Amino acid sequence: MSKARITGAFDTAVGELPGSTCMGLHAEAAMGAVADAGLRLADIDGVICAYSFTEPHLMLASVFCEHLGIHPDVNFAIQAGGATAAIMLMQAAALVESGQCRHVLIVAGDNRITGMSRDGAVAALSEVGHQQFERPYGISVPASYALVARRYMDEYGATLEHLAAIAVQHREHAMRHPKAQKRGDLTIADVMASRIISSPLRIFDCCLISDGGAALVVSAADAAADTRQARVDILGCGQGHTHEHISQAPSLTDFGCKQSSAIAFGRAGVAARDIDVAEIYDSFTITLLVELESIGFFERGAAGPAALDGALGLGGSLPCNTHGGLLSYGHSGAAGGMFHIIEAVHQLRGTADARQVSDAKLAFIHGDGGILSAHCSAVLGRV
Repeated sequence: MSKARITGAFDTAVGELPGSTCMGLHAEAAMGAVADAGLRLADIDGVICAYSFTEPHLMLASVFCEHLGIHPDVNFAIQAGGATAAIMLMQAAALVESGQCRHVLIVAGDNRITGMSRDGAVAALSEVGHQQFERPYGISVPASYALVARRYMDEYGATLEHLAAIAVQHREHAMRHPKAQKRGDLTIADVMASRIISSPLRIFDCCLISDGGAALVVSAADAAADTRQARVDILGCGQGHTHEHISQAPSLTDFGCKQSSAIAFGRAGVAARDIDVAEIYDSFTITLLVELESIGFFERGAAGPAALDGALGLGGSLPCNTHGGLLSYGHSGAAGGMFHIIEAVHQLRGTADARQVSDAKLAFIHGDGGILSAHCSAVLGRV
């Protein structure tokens, strides 16, 4: 079967964007991606959207298509937290590879800074906890990830310095990206001295909250000839799901990323050692550390020391989150995961400028939603 291809990619400005709206960011990102592909809106026959905190709707994809004035043959929304963007990519690939669509637009965006109050943001995120077994005890998203961090530190010897090294490396990448939300200097000492959010996680161990949107066009292989950009193949995708609530997780050290990545690597016919650049969901520093090892890029207990040694930098063994990730580039809901895919496309096109990984041919992307609950991985390749 011919592989699906990413033929258009675009992300808006990110950070604090006064006057922005959910639908406005969706529309800007969508129009940008379609133009990047050299297509017209009339060429789009499939649309997949995510979800919104600021403009929630049971049928957000229908609302978006109405807003843009388009009538695709296929239209639906997906809600899987931070795994949403990768799952949208996987679904778009399935649609074009099966012949149901020729050009599928996937889009996400939200104005989470300017469109939500602090109390509203806290209330929305509190819904992650189990209604009976977690919420009555005051669980929060950072506290849930702190549980994972404590267990991982105890079992595999990870240290605060290892976590800090991940945050610092992401900031170094962001400093090379003109659109990144945070570009100021950051040191390991800064991270370790910063305010505790939920021990052992400090504020610099936590992702940003941002306004922003992003979109991709996924095309059938034969339809890709109608587009103008250097094309990127979707070589293989996979999902893995072990739980929803952290109190029900079968393990605090093994998660569905192990399964999702194994499936994606198998379908692509490659291994972790073949990947040139990785763009992996980093809601917290511990998120990335756990996933780097579970996916197989590093042995257990080795990712933290490797981060300290510069392995995740441009000259390292695995350049990772080269745009700065959620920790420093920006995180606007489902669009946060889309930013990782956009960066992978830039890397494979050779258009990442100062953060370009030399001769990048294979990229790995991964998203996870909830408390390391839903996982989706993909391997992308340069045509």
